[in-house]
Amino acid sequence: ARVGDVRRFSDKKRFVAYCGLDPVVESSGKGVVSRGISKKGDVVLRRAFYLAALTAIRVNPVIKRFYEEHKGRLRGKKLIIACARKLAVITWAVLYYNKPFEADE
Repeated sequence: ARVGDVRRFSDKKRFVAYCGLDPVVESSGKGVVSRGISKKGDVVLRRAFYLAALTAIRVNPVIKRFYEEHKGRLRGKKLIIACARKLAVITWAVLYYNKPFEADE
């Protein structure tokens, strides 16, 4: 209900941005710095995906595998936000293509 028709987002990046889970990258010359997430999207959606990610890390095999693979590179809340973004992408794909989620994909 908060999203409305998911087809208005032409790709997953736009949906993730709407959720406020898109990364902010600043570049100047040769330097590139990641500044976290934009927080420009829907606060309620961002919070919902964050809380869902906390549970999905324990019970969803796809998110659990993603978490384990990235544990060495990311830590703490950054890793949870990455999992929340992954959940948002999965949600967009399920709604956009109108197909059920299959863990083997």
